[in-house]
Order: sequence, then structure tokens, then C-alpha cells
Amino acid sequence: MVGSNQMKFTLSWLKDHLDTDASLAAIVDKLTMIGLEVEEVEDKGKLLAPFVIAHVVSAEQHPNADRLRVCLVDTGTGKPIQVVCGAPNARAGMKGVFAPAGTYIPGKKVTLGVGTIRGVESHGMLCSGDELGISDDHDGIVELAADAPVGTPWAAWAKLDDAVIDINLTPNRPDCTGVLGIARDLAAADVGTLINKPIPPVKGTFPCPVAVRLDFGDTPSLCPAFGLRLVRGVKNGPSPEWLQQRLAAIGLRPINALVDITNFLTYDRARPLHVFDAAKVKGDLVVRRARAGETLLALDGKTYTLDDTMCVIADQQGVESLAGIMGGEASGCDESTTDVLIESALWDEIAIARTGRKLGIVSDARYRFERGVDPAFMLPGLDLATHLVMELCGGTPSEVVVAGEPPIRDKVIDFPLEALPRLAGLDVSFAEAKRVLGRLGFFVAGQPKTLKVAVPSWRPDVDGVADLVEEVVRIVGVDRVPLTPFPREDRGRRPVLTTIQGRTRRAKRALAARGLTEAVTWSFISKAEAELFGGGQPALALANPIAAELSDMRPSLLPGLIAAAQRNADRGFPDVALFEVGQVFAGDRPEDQHIAASGVRRGLARAGGGGRHWRSGAAPVDAFDIEGDALAVLAACGIATSAVQVVPGGPSWLHPGRSGTLQLGPKLVFGHFGELHPRVLAALDVSGPLVAFEIVLDRIPEPKAKATRAKPPLDLPAFQPLTRDFAFLVDHGVKAAEIVRAAQSADRKLISGITVFDVYEGKGIEPGKKSVAIAVTLQPREKTLTDEEIDAVVGKVVGEVGRRTGGVLRA
Repeated sequence: MVGSNQMKFTLSWLKDHLDTDASLAAIVDKLTMIGLEVEEVEDKGKLLAPFVIAHVVSAEQHPNADRLRVCLVDTGTGKPIQVVCGAPNARAGMKGVFAPAGTYIPGKKVTLGVGTIRGVESHGMLCSGDELGISDDHDGIVELAADAPVGTPWAAWAKLDDAVIDINLTPNRPDCTGVLGIARDLAAADVGTLINKPIPPVKGTFPCPVAVRLDFGDTPSLCPAFGLRLVRGVKNGPSPEWLQQRLAAIGLRPINALVDITNFLTYDRARPLHVFDAAKVKGDLVVRRARAGETLLALDGKTYTLDDTMCVIADQQGVESLAGIMGGEASGCDESTTDVLIESALWDEIAIARTGRKLGIVSDARYRFERGVDPAFMLPGLDLATHLVMELCGGTPSEVVVAGEPPIRDKVIDFPLEALPRLAGLDVSFAEAKRVLGRLGFFVAGQPKTLKVAVPSWRPDVDGVADLVEEVVRIVGVDRVPLTPFPREDRGRRPVLTTIQGRTRRAKRALAARGLTEAVTWSFISKAEAELFGGGQPALALANPIAAELSDMRPSLLPGLIAAAQRNADRGFPDVALFEVGQVFAGDRPEDQHIAASGVRRGLARAGGGGRHWRSGAAPVDAFDIEGDALAVLAACGIATSAVQVVPGGPSWLHPGRSGTLQLGPKLVFGHFGELHPRVLAALDVSGPLVAFEIVLDRIPEPKAKATRAKPPLDLPAFQPLTRDFAFLVDHGVKAAEIVRAAQSADRKLISGITVFDVYEGKGIEPGKKSVAIAVTLQPREKTLTDEEIDAVVGKVVGEVGRRTGGVLRA
């Protein structure tokens, strides 16, 4: 039985366990308020309202088609409606389900209109089970009983107008994978009264002829307990209408009474069971680990190859069932079954999850067992299943054989009521806290200030005081937690965000402002990609990857961004600029996890605007475009870009001659930028041009503490700035940054900015030399500079550049 990984139930099913007059809307709102988030409500009463019961008055051969009939249909209005029908079972005198023109057909997801079929008008349709969305039958139209009242809404008559509620459960609430558990929570929240009838034990009339043995040898047991009973002389067949309707309403296909009972109890009581045809089981059962290479043809029609991490139920012939996940086809129950073995067991949650993931099986049983089922309900659940089998199929029950012992642990928590205001800011009286916990199934005793709370067996998620506080708060209502304003202080509140949180946000804004689009990629990449970017260590390999190409934790954000850029190019968007801010991993220790900001530009996606246009030349991206992005991130994080050193070269994934490293001295490296190495492009099967950068945000030094959070006063100089240009002849190996730093040191107060505007080599310049031109901006603050003072600064600039770089003014 394959499930949806969510919990579905109908309103009438809920009311089997909850005595309530609350409306559907009130129930849905309360479910979400108490933590059982409602994903969807399907009100089938509204959806199926247009479908009515109709009587086929006549069915004549279509004049222009051999397989079509022209039917006159009485819908109770007194005026027959003409319908063209292709169903082989359409005939005069039958009753079916009619949909008039304008009706939405749920099974086909279309709205029906008036049509002309082979020259004959059709003003509606007679519907099949597939078109109504109630079954897979599309070979013929639905045939109703002869006493079905013509003109009556079909859904109400068939009791299919029930609302279906779909809850997306959190993994910590295994008790609410059954309708009873959901009803218990609603009853605790005063939506109604819980109906939980006791289950009388079934007394066996003969010993069970099949024994059960747990055989795990020296390995850890994967089955704490296993219960089994034989019911002899059953008559299996279709389950009763009420049971089929229950299962069909939540999307399960009715199979036969024995199988439907187990599916029903899976959803009703969160108790998955399994039934074996006793005649197909040879000898006793043994619960053990699978042997490597064993196979099982499962009930879904697929054959699975097993290994020794998986738990199976086997007989003398071999594996009969994949424990806790899915049964085998060889021992499945069908209409010929006369003796049935009913199994109720407990399984190791981790083993169930591992097996289901390895084999790719998602079943309703796995969904519950990997979260943990109630160990105390193992045998009562077997008794309840036996009652239903005897009621619907007859038969005589045997005694129960049990292997192992259910691990029912007594857990008592001392619960001081002062923890409620301390942890949740909510004052709840002793009586109210005791009432809420009692209705949730906890046993409560103790004095008014401290309660002793015994945790029920179906709540494995409750371990301590904080869990009990959460239980009380969610049931009495989060809306009762009082609003508490922040305390106001004279010096203002401290920042809420940490330094790295603030940098993350500012980096994202800076990159988005430069025209890059944010992407979110997997934290896992292939081992080959990880090795290209400095990763691939064994410590960063996943023990159980979800896919072969997602096997290692990423050492860099760039493999995901590069792949995303290539996917865009493959789909006709070659000029793309992407960025991501996220975690990267240098090792498996906490201090090896860093926050990085990375970006890529591809094709013509330059910072000034991407793509081709007649007004500007189309130039591909280069290292300087991506350098600007990297410097923008540093500036947004509070680093003065004038102080950042740009050193040629970078890691092995960058082009050695078209890349740079950003640093504040050799020991404080922020990141790298440049063109990707052709070897890396080839290994990733990516085409260029493509440039990239990566800045590790938590390597940026913490900002200096300020005396006040107030912004400094606005300082606008009263005097006009002036600019002087210099062209220096230097050796070919001298970096422009060295010339800029030398010029800046001439007068740090007066020189407000320096830019490089020209680099020249060639005619007129001797070999081994180059000309670097800079513009130096002087900003006087106290007075207008005289010519002598300007000449003095110019002399200092020329002197410092000459002393530090050997450069001389070009004639």
C-alpha cells in the first residue's frame, strides 16, 4: 500500500472518534492552531454537487458511429436530455450518474460543454468511475441500484459528499498518523468529546499452528516484538460499502475485506498490520535480517533485491514480507483465502527508514513505523483487527503467539508550573494545566506548584519539562500568550542580528543591486566536482546520499552556480548572472563551516547591462566585471576597498593569468575572482565565457566598536577639490596598486582619491618598461591651496612613487 506522506481523513471519520457540533471551518482552524497544520480541505459536497442520479429512458444506435449510442436521459425534471455515450454498458432502463453541460469533471480536470459528436448534439454525459474520480474504471459508465432515486444528488445518496481534510504532519507526532490521535488533540482543545471505546480481548479457541521466532544472531535486533494469530474459516470478498467509501475518500483503492481492514486500521489507529494467506505460508515464520542477494516480489508488482541491513519475515520457502514496509505477492490474501494469519509487530525505526530509502518504497506502513508506533497498542491492535475480520469475514480465532516483548517504558516528568511563565510567558492555573494534560492522555498527579506527569506510550516526542510546556501552550492557544513590549532604554536596544547575519543580508542586497539574480543550490555535489574546488575529503562524504551526484558536502558555492548558469544557457538564456550566499564546508568540525558569497557571470552579462544592442558593442564578461561584484560585497560588509590588496592569481579552479586574490595582507585572505580555468570548464562540461568570485564573509574582521550608534555628523568640505594627472615610467613587473599606495602615502589627509586611468606599452616606451597614468584628487579642508602648496604635494607624490617603485615622471 503506497501512501502520500500526509495524513488524510474525512469529517465523518473524525466524528467516529469525536462527539462535536463544530463546523468544518472551526475544526480546520483549530487543527492548525494546535500544531496539526491543515494542508488542504477538499469539500467533495461542493465539487460533486452538479452530478445527479439519472434514468436512461432509451439508448439508440448512433446514425454515424458503430460504437456510440444516442441516449435520452431522465434527470427528474420531466424533460429528457439527449446524451451521446460511447460506454458499452449504456442501455435503456439502467440508472447512472449524469453531469449536465457546464459541470467540472474531476477525473478529467475539464469543464463539460455542449458538444456535437458525429453530427448529433450531446447536452451532458453519463460518467464512469474514472471520470468521477472514485475509481480507475473507465471501461463503462457507473451503474446504480434500481431503487436509486432519480434526480437526487448522487454524492449525497452515495455518501461521498464528505469533506476530506489533509494534514501535513511534523515527524514528531506519530500518534496523529491515526484519526483517533487527531480526535484526542481536538477534544483536549475543547472542540468536542473524545470517543475511545475499549477493545475487548479476543479469546482464542485453539493454539496458533504457526510459530514465530526472532533470529538476529549476534547482530542488533531489528524487531522488538512480533504478535501473530490465525483466523480459520474466513470468507474473503469485497468489503462493505462503508469501508470502501472510507478508503476511496482518502485516495486508497479498496482491494478485499482482509486487506481493507489493515488499511483502515493504519489510518484509524496508526497501527499498520499485515495479513498472510495461511495456506501459502510454509512452516513457521522467522523474523531475521535478509541475506545479501535475496529477492522479494512485493505487492506493488516490483521485485526488490535485499541486503543484510533489511529486516524480513520468512518461512521455509524464503522471504514472505519486507518487515514494516510491504508484504510479498506470494503470500497475499485474495478471494480464495480461507485461513488468514494476522501480524502485529514493532520494528526498529532507523532500519525501516534506511530500507525504505534504499529501495525507494514509500508506503503508509513505512510512514508510521519510521516515526514510531505505540508499543502498548501492538496486541490491542491485533485484537481490534481480529474483531473486524470476524465481523466482516467470519472465522474462528486462535490464541496469539508473541515473540519478543513490547518495549513499554514508564516515563514520569516533574513539571513545575512556574516553567510556563518562564518558558512561554503564559500563566496557566493548576486545574487547567491538569485538565489539558489529562485530556491528552497524560496521567497527572501532584501538588498545585509541581505536577508529576506520566507520559503515555503513544507520545515518544515528550521527554522533558519544555515539551510539557509546549503541549499546554498549543492546546490553550498561542493567542493567550500576552503581548510584551521591548523594554525601552536610554541608549537604545542592541542590534538583533549578529554580525554574520547582517553581512549576509547586505551582501545579497549589494549583488542584487548589481544585476545578479539570487539562486539557491544544493549543499551537496558530486565527489568529482568537490575535488575540483578543493574538497572531496572522506570526512565530507555523505554516509547515505540521496543521489550519486549529491555525494559530498560542497567546499564552494560555485559548482552549483556554474551548473545553474549552464542549464540556463542550454535553454536559450546564455547571458546570465547569478549569486548565492550560503554555507560551505572545509571539514566536518563546526569551525570548518563558513558563510560565503559567490557569483558567476556568463556570456554578455556584464555589470553595465547584458546582451547585444546596436547602441553599444557586445563584449563578453571578463575578470574586471566579476572583480567589481566581489569588491561590492566587501564594501557592503564595511571594508574600505581602497585598503584591499588585489594580488594576481588564485586557486587552481581559476585561470592563472586572469584571476586575482583579495586580501588584507598575506594572512587575511577574503576570497578570489577571475575567469574559470579551461580545465575546470571541460571537467564540468560547461561552455564559457564564464567568470566567478567567492568571498568568505566570516573571514572579514569584526568592525571596531563605536562609542555611539549615532551616525557621525555630515562633513561636506567647503572648498573645491582639484585633480592632477601623473604618468610614471616603471618596470614592467611593477603593479599599478603599488603606485597607487605610494602616491596615497604622500599626504593621507589631503589626498582624497586616486584612480588609474591609463596603462601603455609600445612605441616610445623602451622595452621592459610601461607607462601608468594616475589621477590624484586633492581635497582641501581648511583653506584654498596656493600654487606653492599644490606643487609641494605634487613633489611628494613624485618622490614617494620614485622611492617605493622606482618610477619616474614620463616626459
